[in-house]
Amino acid sequence: MQSLRQAVCLIVHDEKAGKVACIHYANDSWSTVPAWTVPGGKVEEGERLDLAAARELHEETGLVVDPERLRLVHTVQVRAGWDGKGPFLLSVFAATSWQGELTNAEPDKHLAVLWVDADALPTPMFPTSHAALTTYLAGDGRGFSTHGWDTSVDPRALVRA
Repeated sequence: MQSLRQAVCLIVHDEKAGKVACIHYANDSWSTVPAWTVPGGKVEEGERLDLAAARELHEETGLVVDPERLRLVHTVQVRAGWDGKGPFLLSVFAATSWQGELTNAEPDKHLAVLWVDADALPTPMFPTSHAALTTYLAGDGRGFSTHGWDTSVDPRALVRA
């Protein structure tokens, strides 16, 4: 029996400034147009989820967080990943404290890494990132959503304004 693949993302929230860290993703293997997302990626085999989230954040943005202080704020069950490798479970963490300056640490993959207004999220945005951000920012306690079970919706569709 194959286990469900794991992915993580991290919402870095500057509560005082009302901003969140977002990445303008340029790699066209997932999307035909550049799209916005939050820092994150695949969990390595045997890796703890909170450590994976902290690692991905640092690799993509240069920011450093204490994995022990991360809060699990949402989970998204994805029916089919855009990479064609089947379903995965996305664990969404949040951090309100960090060290370092936000930077584009992977310019070969990302057009920009920016602080954006939490009240005006950029579009187009990956649907899983949009679901995680809007649920977190609204303080919605449900903490779980799905993506890709509605077969009338193209699973590669991006959230539009």
